[in-house]
Amino acid sequence: MQGLMMDTPLTLTMLMDYAANVHPDSEIVSVTCDNPRHRYSQRDAFKRVAQLANALTRLGARKGDNIGTLAWNDYRHFELYYAVSCSAMVCHTINPRLFTDQIEYIVNHAEDQFLFIDVMFVPLIEQLQDKLPLLKGIIVLTDQTHMPETSLNNVHCYETLLSAEPDTFCWPDINENTACSLCYTSGTTGHPKGVLYSHRSTVLHAYASCLPDVFGMSKDDVMMPVVPMFHVNAWGIPYSAVVTGSKLVFPGPKMADGQILTRLINEEKVSLSAGVPTIWMALLGYLHESGETVPTLKSVAVGGAACPLSIMEGFDKYNVYTHAAWGMTETSPLGTFNCRLDRNVLGEEAFARLRLKAGRPVFGTQLKIVDDNNCELPWDGVAFGSLKIRGPWVCSQYYKLEHNDAFDEDGWFDTGDVATIDEHGNLQITDRSKDVIKSGGEWISSIDLENAAVGHPDVAEAAVIGVYHEKWTERPLLIVVKREDAQLTGEQVLAFLEDKVARWWIPQDCVFVDALPHTATGKLSKKDLREQFKDYRFGDS
Repeated sequence: MQGLMMDTPLTLTMLMDYAANVHPDSEIVSVTCDNPRHRYSQRDAFKRVAQLANALTRLGARKGDNIGTLAWNDYRHFELYYAVSCSAMVCHTINPRLFTDQIEYIVNHAEDQFLFIDVMFVPLIEQLQDKLPLLKGIIVLTDQTHMPETSLNNVHCYETLLSAEPDTFCWPDINENTACSLCYTSGTTGHPKGVLYSHRSTVLHAYASCLPDVFGMSKDDVMMPVVPMFHVNAWGIPYSAVVTGSKLVFPGPKMADGQILTRLINEEKVSLSAGVPTIWMALLGYLHESGETVPTLKSVAVGGAACPLSIMEGFDKYNVYTHAAWGMTETSPLGTFNCRLDRNVLGEEAFARLRLKAGRPVFGTQLKIVDDNNCELPWDGVAFGSLKIRGPWVCSQYYKLEHNDAFDEDGWFDTGDVATIDEHGNLQITDRSKDVIKSGGEWISSIDLENAAVGHPDVAEAAVIGVYHEKWTERPLLIVVKREDAQLTGEQVLAFLEDKVARWWIPQDCVFVDALPHTATGKLSKKDLREQFKDYRFGDS
């Protein structure tokens, strides 16, 4: 017997209608290339969304078309999120930090029909336009006053397009399993792979992200997503903020500017934010140097890479709670979230240990760890193995790639992470499977070593890779970027680690570099480091 309930589809149009009716006065504030502080309401936003939908139709875009974006976090990108998807098209967000040949591949592989770009990316697309034969037009996200001279073919000004259109649109009925957005992985090995999200998966993800033990957003919050809108839909925040009616603050191209972020937080009274560790290092560095504070900011979520304890303790000084989280492009991205812990109950040592974990699965996701024979391992905080995940917002296959070893016949996705899960369900990522170091038959976590090393006050950034060792097969090499003007030796760094990790984990050597390589999403590029140090040999075996 089936239940007698309405089969109302879960679509982004549903979110848009809800916001326009229930939270019309919620604000959206943006920094853009042509306006240091743009401000309007969700009511005004969704009128412009309708204008954009009309403009897309007039340009010749059709249902099912992929529409590309190369844009920062601002109100125009927000409008694209809804106008494209609610018109039964696919909003394909492209990471501008990728190599140009990767952008070329992604646009062509996705068969993007139109491309919406910020002004600063006009020169990039001018270089690539002859290699993008399927594009029917390019729209520059600015007004006529700031429209640049360009050699681009069939180019349009965004604001001029919208000004000619009515602010109502007859939105089509959409099946909830229809694709709504597309994001490609950063492609550290081989070509980037496309992850195609559905309306249903995105709405369910938005529901889950609003839970009290996740972002816990409400109409009284002001959320500033510093995680880029071109990467995994800004962790779904442009959708969850619409569900809750939270005020949105978009930092535009100033995501790594500590001074601008501080100004936005204080002037717009930001209470919640989310971003990768490098962003928070920049903010904390500015706060330390300037002496300014962020009194309205209650908490930040950190994902994309493991969060060092030094960042958490840095925010503690400003009464800002730091939440570690884990996820991937393939998981929309929320997989786990570390909720607020009570340090008074736990005690300082247990609190410090637990807050570094990636947290518990968000309801809707299922996790398991398996050994080399794919046998499931216990959640005891001791056993570790390959991490697998499944759920309604986890991808089932890559776009235009039907067969991939990451997806098994039971519907689980192999994340490529090595992890342990404790008896309370707290996930701890030990390493990427290709980055874990095996020394003398024992595993060493490069992530734990890196996090310990950046706790040194004179270490700005650290990375650990495995290097061949005659006796132990492989030993860790610590690669460090010093803070400016720091007087630091490798021996001092290694000595600093002695009471923080197992003695046999201590790296065999420490070397200094001016900078570490990063991927387009801000993660350390271990592949490039391994290439850089491929001929390195330890002096003492």
